[in-house]
Amino acid sequence: MTSFNAMYTLVGNATLQTLAMVFSSTFFSLFLGFPLGILLCISDPSTGISPKPIVFKVLTRIVNVLRSFPFIILMILIFPLSRIIIGTSIGTSASVIPLSIAAAPFVARIIETALKEVDPGLVQAARAIGSTKLQIIFKVLIPEALPSLVAGVTLTIINIIGYSAMAGAIGGGGLGDLAIRYGYQRFRTDIMIASVLVILVLVELIQFFGSRISNSLMKKR
Repeated sequence: MTSFNAMYTLVGNATLQTLAMVFSSTFFSLFLGFPLGILLCISDPSTGISPKPIVFKVLTRIVNVLRSFPFIILMILIFPLSRIIIGTSIGTSASVIPLSIAAAPFVARIIETALKEVDPGLVQAARAIGSTKLQIIFKVLIPEALPSLVAGVTLTIINIIGYSAMAGAIGGGGLGDLAIRYGYQRFRTDIMIASVLVILVLVELIQFFGSRISNSLMKKR
């Protein structure tokens, strides 16, 4: 019983750390990636409402470069930045910075793709009645793309859960750290299995609620 209580405490604390990392990183990645995705959409020389080829090319290169880095390498490269901002390069708080930076380009592409799926006829109609570019973005593109945006955010959260587990390999805390330090290094198969099961449950729950919200928004259109 004592062993079970100890495992319950370890897994519970690690789960809270993972949730803190995931939702903090999701917030900051959206904060960075959402405006970047909008800029990519509107500056596209082919389909944008405000074509700017140079801006589009520069932003595309930045996004592609950041997306090409394996997360573990990116996290190591960002350690100095985490140390400057947080004061440490290990632990849950320090992991939020590389998680956010790693997810932001992914978010930007999701936002860009979702906005480009909006019927061009709606944009043309908004232009015909004299809508400004900001009005087109916030009253046409974003509302019409909302189901796809919710689905994209859901996918982002699930990806960040995977990233957070990898962060545990280099001292990031959370379920990944628990699975490595106790499950693998101390041969605690029970903790390893419990950690994996909790991650699976988190992914299933987030996907379930994300799909429900997205489908609900789709029906209201």
